[in-house]
Amino acid sequence: MNVFQTTLVSLRAVYRNRMRSFLTALGIIIGVGAVITMMAIGAGAQAQVEATFAAMGNNLLVIQAGSSSVGGVKGGAGTQPTLSWDDLTAIKDEVSSVKRAAPYLRSSQTILGDDQNWATSIIGTTPEYFDIRNWPMSAGAGFTQQDVDGNTKVVVLGQTVVDNLFGANANAVGQTVRINNTPFDVVGVAAKKGQSSTGQDYDDIAFVPSGTFAQKIQGGFGRKLQGQIYVEARSADLTTRAQKDVETLLRDRHHLQQDQDDDFQIRNMAELANAKQASTDTMTTLLASVAAVSLLVGGIGIMNIMLVSVTERTREIGIRMAIGAKPRVILLQFLIEALVLSMGGGLIGVGLGVGAAKYIAGKFGWPILVQPQVIMMSFGFSAAVGIVFGLYPARKASQLDPIDALRYE
Repeated sequence: MNVFQTTLVSLRAVYRNRMRSFLTALGIIIGVGAVITMMAIGAGAQAQVEATFAAMGNNLLVIQAGSSSVGGVKGGAGTQPTLSWDDLTAIKDEVSSVKRAAPYLRSSQTILGDDQNWATSIIGTTPEYFDIRNWPMSAGAGFTQQDVDGNTKVVVLGQTVVDNLFGANANAVGQTVRINNTPFDVVGVAAKKGQSSTGQDYDDIAFVPSGTFAQKIQGGFGRKLQGQIYVEARSADLTTRAQKDVETLLRDRHHLQQDQDDDFQIRNMAELANAKQASTDTMTTLLASVAAVSLLVGGIGIMNIMLVSVTERTREIGIRMAIGAKPRVILLQFLIEALVLSMGGGLIGVGLGVGAAKYIAGKFGWPILVQPQVIMMSFGFSAAVGIVFGLYPARKASQLDPIDALRYE
């Protein structure tokens, strides 16, 4: 009997006991489906983390002023004005590992259009900020360094502000808006950034030159920088070095002794991204490991049912051996039956897992990413489970003595 005929015999045996075959494969179905679903959710969360930090900007450091302390009560980061405009210039000019640096001054104001108004965040900065944040213009050219130096009353609007002031798909460039009773000409619309992982709308924002911000919104251009400094390292590999170089420079400029704490804070976005990524990877691995246990349970179920099948079909095995079937043919027959159960369960599990992942994404709004390599790995593992757990029953069937098998009742 050739392999094709043996396969047909195996398929008929599985088909004769359809319900038992399905229940046997159920462990594999659940295991494969659970692995694919969990890995899709984990990969989606991982991709979202990467997209979120990519939206923040590459190789990004955020420098904040220190915390004030009154009567032992600390006011929090940024409450003590310790950063200066000279610090910003020194960071740009003296730190070789820094590519760009820009101020980030923030105030909440209401912008007035022709017949609409919208409360949003007004940011005072320089053109380098848009390069640091990888934030191009979707319309217009934005403001220039000449606008910063000349304290020009120009503004770049986020898409959310444009939609609420002028309507969706409106061309805001060339329009005039009022901020703090001062007219500003719209010179650009920033490309859509979307939302952060915490739900913050990056596009609900407006940008003006830092000098204009200080004069018209902040109320004066003092020596202290009343905000944050955004810094871009020259490469991802140099981000940690840039952080150390900036820290050394600021401690020297602020005349801090070795035993004194920093009067500023530096947040390394790359470190935050790596920490978030590590926690996501750990959770994904944990979920996948728990789901993989179902595959092992399914394999044990296949072995159990195959042993029962061998016992039930002992007389059939004896007859086949008596008329010339060799032990390797019997071994192959039962091994193919185990493979049919495991691989069939794997195929159903793949469909179930992909469907469940898409359902969860639609129902709860979770990000998912179905990876072909995960599907192939899960299906291959289900086939391996069939071989491993089907081999013992198949060997037991092939080693039966034909005479004892014919006598079996």
